[in-house]
Amino acid sequence: MKERNSQSIIFKYTVSGFIVGFFTVLFILVVDFFIKKISFSEIVELHKTNPVYLILDLTPFVLAFYAYLISKKYALASETLHSTLKHEFDKNQKIFRFVESIRMGRIDSDYKVQGSEDVLGQSILDLRNNLKKNKDEEDNRRNEDQQRNWVAEGLAKFGDILRKDTDNIEELSYNLISNLVKYINANQGAFFIIEDEGEKYLQMTASYAYERRKYADRRVEWGDGLIGAVIQEQGTVFMTDIPDSYVHVTSGLGEATPRSLVIVPLKINDEVYGVIEVGSLYKIEKHIVEFIEKVAENVASTISNVKMNSRTAKLLKESQLQAETLASQEEQMRQSMEELQATQEEAARQSEKFITFTNAVNHTLIRAEYDFNGNLMYANTKFLNKLGYEKNSEVEGKNISMFINEKDKIWFEELWTSLINGGKHFEGDMKHVTKQGRDLWTISTYTSMRNDEGKVEKILFLAIDTTDQKKQSLDHQAQIDALNISSIKVEFLPTGDLLECNSKFIDLLEYPLYELKEKSIFDFVDKMDLNKFREIWDDVAQGKSWEGVLRQRTKEDKSIWVRVSLSPVRDMYNDIAKIIYIGKDETNEKLMEIEAKQQTDLLKKQEEELQESKVQLKEQLKKAKEEVKQKFQEIEKAKIISERTLEGAADAIFSFDQNGIIKFFNKAAEELWGIERDVILGRNVKKLFNEDSSNNDFIMSLIDPKLEKIIGERREINFNNNNGDEMSVIIMLSMARLDKETTYTAFMNNISVDLF
Repeated sequence: MKERNSQSIIFKYTVSGFIVGFFTVLFILVVDFFIKKISFSEIVELHKTNPVYLILDLTPFVLAFYAYLISKKYALASETLHSTLKHEFDKNQKIFRFVESIRMGRIDSDYKVQGSEDVLGQSILDLRNNLKKNKDEEDNRRNEDQQRNWVAEGLAKFGDILRKDTDNIEELSYNLISNLVKYINANQGAFFIIEDEGEKYLQMTASYAYERRKYADRRVEWGDGLIGAVIQEQGTVFMTDIPDSYVHVTSGLGEATPRSLVIVPLKINDEVYGVIEVGSLYKIEKHIVEFIEKVAENVASTISNVKMNSRTAKLLKESQLQAETLASQEEQMRQSMEELQATQEEAARQSEKFITFTNAVNHTLIRAEYDFNGNLMYANTKFLNKLGYEKNSEVEGKNISMFINEKDKIWFEELWTSLINGGKHFEGDMKHVTKQGRDLWTISTYTSMRNDEGKVEKILFLAIDTTDQKKQSLDHQAQIDALNISSIKVEFLPTGDLLECNSKFIDLLEYPLYELKEKSIFDFVDKMDLNKFREIWDDVAQGKSWEGVLRQRTKEDKSIWVRVSLSPVRDMYNDIAKIIYIGKDETNEKLMEIEAKQQTDLLKKQEEELQESKVQLKEQLKKAKEEVKQKFQEIEKAKIISERTLEGAADAIFSFDQNGIIKFFNKAAEELWGIERDVILGRNVKKLFNEDSSNNDFIMSLIDPKLEKIIGERREINFNNNNGDEMSVIIMLSMARLDKETTYTAFMNNISVDLF
């Protein structure tokens, strides 16, 4: 068809050229014949004599030839253009069909690139590949999200189960294993608990298979089969393609042969409490195995808590009995206090000397900076003066070993290695060597300084010269110990808020320590004397000392009289930093003075009886003190065991009293909030939750002492931690009450983090 069109074009153009040439010659001849009046014979003669006319006669053939050449070239160009257009049209049609397939969602459609010039096709093919890659990634993300949601829902579900039937281990075991088998679409499962009373073995407490409850009365000897291996190695066993006879021989699921077998230890804090065994006729995915391990960890934590609570309840009962015994002995111990009056009078005379000593503390700051290799980069004037140098040039670039005593270099090298590796900062007493070879004692701090990339760049050294204080420390400590034993000693801020107090002050006012820390000195003064005492206190806060008898009130609103010495203590800026309260209980003297006339004979008789029973009372007092000390040591030991168990828990756990004061804060809680326990212990529970959390009724019940706490209910709450990250947790609150003290413990399971 193309050839015919080309030939037709060539023919038309050739004929047209010939016709144009013919009519041109004819036109010239007509002009010559009619206008110039040249005859035919003359025209013939002109052709013979003039060659131009012969060339003119050939014009039709010349024009026909040129037309042939031009038409042939045009036909070839037209044919090439037509072929190119058709190729582009076919290519565009293929691209259009490919794009339509992609638009309709068929991203697996294929397209063959039409050579290196097919840029559009290659781009669309790349787009198809990117869409396909994005679809695969989206499918993977969706699958991961589904798995995370599945795990989170499962953990929440089994968290609810673990809060029920904690007093019936068989029902709890059955509920756990049956729900676990159903939730992961397995076929059979078993639950084993370690029995360690007497001979150690594993007891099957529940079994579930093919949607039916099985009779659970099987015993596995210690170390037998796969279960025994899991207990010994404390690791999960996951098997596939199990032989027909293998399960019956080595597992606890019976004769049925599953395709997949998972045996997970119930382990928490490196202690195993039992085993969960699950079998399935289908392959168990990796995320399901990890989910079973999570459930097993929570189960182990619950079993551990149940055992710990049982032991704690027993110890609390014993502690209550001991408290009753101590209460009965309290009256006898009070009578022995009169024997200490002579010692207290002597201590009162010594207190004036001690007050002068406490005002003589001198704080001097020394600073230096070292590079990564321990070479000194900077030292302040106090550094030079204290170490006996005159110029910076004497120490700059010198290694730190130059200032360390030879006997201290071994342990200091270990400290330095830890610091340059980003370890915990050092703070404590340290001895340096001056240029003259003398010892310089300091309270030193070495801290790692990091650059923008988080690498240790230099080490900062800060210190206070304590050489003189070091020599006096033993003598001072002995004086402080003697003062605490013989007299009442309290430290107050200038505002009257209590800082520290000794046991004598606690016994005198009959307040527990945590309540005293919330009080000021004005809370203990008798209301009748309060206005006068405020004037006295204002004078002391301005720097004046005061001594006299002060009437105070105990927690039970009883009047007591104390001979008090109030002395202000100034800091390095000569500001009043605190006020020292040294006292001697004169309640008995005051009462004796009031009732002297009526009770003279009675007191003489009591003094005689007291002298006679002095030796006996001393022995009884000594024995009672030893018994009390031993009992408190046992209680403290039990408390430490309980706290260490909670400390190792995977869940964040903290406890607080009825006033909202935080008493316990485990490692997981530190990680959840991003707060060190030393910072938060003793603070109010309000510090854990920001103001945006006030619209949550559960959080409000935690931070408001007036609201009733929500006990035993599992709640999901959101809050921002110390780093500003929003956290989602499952929280449950428990309560323990002993006498008049109430303690609340919060168990928090973080659900805001990825589980894989």
